[in-house]
Amino acid sequence: METKAYAAATPGAPLEATTIERRDLGPHDILIDTKFAGICHSDIHQAREEWGQAIFPMVPGHEIAGVVSAVGSEVKKFEVGDHAGVGCFVDSCRECENCEQGLEQYCTGHLSVTYNGREADKETPTYGGYSQAIVVDENYALHIPGNLALDIAAPLLCAGITLYSPLRQWGAGPGMKVGIVGLGGLGHMGVKIAHAMGADVTLISHSAHKEADARALGATNFLLSSDKGQMKAARYTFDLIINTVAVNIDVDQYLSLLKLDGTLVMVGIPTEPLSIRTFSMAMARRRVAASNIGGIAETQEMLDFCAEHGFGADIEIIDAKDINTAWERVINSDVKYRFVIDTASM
Repeated sequence: METKAYAAATPGAPLEATTIERRDLGPHDILIDTKFAGICHSDIHQAREEWGQAIFPMVPGHEIAGVVSAVGSEVKKFEVGDHAGVGCFVDSCRECENCEQGLEQYCTGHLSVTYNGREADKETPTYGGYSQAIVVDENYALHIPGNLALDIAAPLLCAGITLYSPLRQWGAGPGMKVGIVGLGGLGHMGVKIAHAMGADVTLISHSAHKEADARALGATNFLLSSDKGQMKAARYTFDLIINTVAVNIDVDQYLSLLKLDGTLVMVGIPTEPLSIRTFSMAMARRRVAASNIGGIAETQEMLDFCAEHGFGADIEIIDAKDINTAWERVINSDVKYRFVIDTASM
């Protein structure tokens, strides 16, 4: 079937309206009429080929929320009318050790990412959520709870799970002091989720004007990283810090904030290598780690968690014709805190 979409024809080209083909429904497939698609900074990186070789034409988008409009003959998990979502991948090998543990995001066989990738046949390109419909295997789709609006749910499929997974993995909760570096699309979800988990949350930012928003989102404290006095006073105080900033940072500066056995988790992915002094780690048995989204089960858990606590992403809804302008605003950090495309505008 054909569906309307927005695509980049070549690296760095502006996104333009187009038509793409979606496969016919197989026995285990569902058809989702996309209602909203979030804009992730990684969409921009990939469409501008900043992360290496990419596949064009490219239809970006891996924060997809919509309504099931058709189901395959053997589908058991979804019914027509269900609210459903698609995140960062649409298939995996299903056989490797990680897939068998529900950690499909770390598939060592073949992970079919939602766009700029290949389907399970390793040949057919995948096209993402900047489109009005998507066909996906029921096992790689998510149920969006009925009390979670589709527009604020869409960014949870990447921004939400990217923060939920490390917060859960490293045990964020009551009695733990958690720092979130950066208050963008990822960081604002980190503050919300860590607060809902019961942790003592501090936003760490180089921008003093972010303090009011951080506290409104659930941060108990604010640490100005450009203030040497504040940073010195905060040494040895954090159990866990999650860096959401996708540029090179002074890793040692943030490591100094950690207690004994504290962990700095990187979820912001800069294009250049980072420099770390081993001394900064050895003095307090600190760790530097990284994390990548979540598996299907954990992503569903995250959606249910957000619905239970009554929040989604803070968003600005745009028409499809404004995607290119929105991308420039993302680069300039001019959004609070996630753009979401109303796909009806296509």
